[in-house]
Amino acid sequence: MRYITLLTVLTLCWFPSFSQQSVDAALKQLNQTIADAPHYDSLKESNIRRIKAGLLASPSVAERFGIYLQLYEEFKAFRYDSAHTYALKLQEVAMQLNNKTLIQQAKLKLCFSLISAGFFKDAADSLNNIRMDFLPDSLRSEFYLLKGRFHYDMADFGSDNNLKTANVDEGNRAMDSALALMQPGSFDYEYYNGLKNIRLRNNEAALAIYNKLLARKGLSYHEIALAASTVSDIYIQRQQYEAAILQLIAATDADIKSSTRETSAAFNLATLLYQQGNVKDASTCIQLATSDAAAYGARQRKVKITDILPLIESEKLSMVKKQERTWITYATVVTFLLIGVILLILTVQRQVKKLKLAQLTITRAHAKEQEINQRLKEANSIKEEYIGYFFNANSEFFDKIEIFKRNLEQKIRDRKFEDIKALSNNINLRAEKNYLLQDFDRIFLKLYPNFIAEFNQLFLREHQIELKEGELMNTDLRIFALIRLGIHDPEKIAHILQYSVNTINTYKTKIKNKSVVPNEEFERKIMSIQAV
Repeated sequence: MRYITLLTVLTLCWFPSFSQQSVDAALKQLNQTIADAPHYDSLKESNIRRIKAGLLASPSVAERFGIYLQLYEEFKAFRYDSAHTYALKLQEVAMQLNNKTLIQQAKLKLCFSLISAGFFKDAADSLNNIRMDFLPDSLRSEFYLLKGRFHYDMADFGSDNNLKTANVDEGNRAMDSALALMQPGSFDYEYYNGLKNIRLRNNEAALAIYNKLLARKGLSYHEIALAASTVSDIYIQRQQYEAAILQLIAATDADIKSSTRETSAAFNLATLLYQQGNVKDASTCIQLATSDAAAYGARQRKVKITDILPLIESEKLSMVKKQERTWITYATVVTFLLIGVILLILTVQRQVKKLKLAQLTITRAHAKEQEINQRLKEANSIKEEYIGYFFNANSEFFDKIEIFKRNLEQKIRDRKFEDIKALSNNINLRAEKNYLLQDFDRIFLKLYPNFIAEFNQLFLREHQIELKEGELMNTDLRIFALIRLGIHDPEKIAHILQYSVNTINTYKTKIKNKSVVPNEEFERKIMSIQAV
């Protein structure tokens, strides 16, 4: 027990910004770091732009491989799709160089991005496609580390216990192979040695390894995050939740400062805070985890996040209910609070009644508005029907005049000149037709004053209609004015305007072909022009 206590104290002292702080103080500092996250991401993006600038200098193929490798390293824990893209570019350049070692190295990078994003089937195929005989020891250790992580992740995200045990065993064998090729004492060696001990349930040895690691000076933010996040698992297993939370706070803080989005620290911290009843900070951390998972593209983490989100919301509701029960208890015990609650209830009831009355008033006003709208709609329909009827009547009258004229001409042919010649000469059908059309133009433009302007908006400037002096509308406009009034039958339009049906169809086709909108949409646009 003394050894465990000593290790706990050493672990909590490893990082100055969190040493000897309470969880509340550490969370306050973490919230500030979360607020500053855009600044750290900006530094990351700036560094990426600096590296990309090297591609503008037309580097050699070998130099491009080095630049793509730098870009991959920048993106591998920051954004999956970009990391995947540069892993593919590494393969392309390695193939151009015909360098078998570089080809296998590029495959390793691609495999890492697939595992990180949760594409386990593709990652398995990629691992199986790597040729070990072309790998130096440094890349062989990387291969075994990837293989180990692959099987550990399969164990973590799988549901079959038998497969889980098999994957852990396979992962441990891969870790043994990797460690045999690594430099003892290096960060990677110590970190993965500790990870293997955790999988072997040898937490004492793992905790000792990580305490020594975290006591080192000069660790990068990413290394701090890895070690702190991993050691938190040991404290969780021991139910030392405060120590675990402090480690996860440190890991999350370091992840943000290193712009690492391929991480589980924020999610694990949210889960632990939720279990400890700190719903507010749990909500902040789960939002961070959700944002990181979405930005990186890690689908397996998205799935895990969806498991806890409803629980946090449910806990919020539970807290509200708990507070309600607490208030009821206090109201029962303390008389003054009881009176206050009663007054509050009465006030709320009055407010509810006022709201109901206001809602009823709004409902009635809305119903009245609907009624007015309906009446307006009916009035518009009446106007359109009346205008249509007006022109139908005038058209029929025009037909009668024409018949009358033909009769007069017949009488002339019969030489009955004295009584009808003067009358016949006074009838001017063209003038009557022009009067009719002018009346139509005037009445229509009174109802639709913006018709010509909106009609012209359907055409390029060179095809817009320009009326002659004294004209209110021309034949092109009248055809579509009748359509706007609801008269769509070409035969009816031809009858009203005294043209043939073919002439009307020719006008319509010519106009529609000049429009900037599709022919099938043209008449719908015309019908959308509003009356006064």
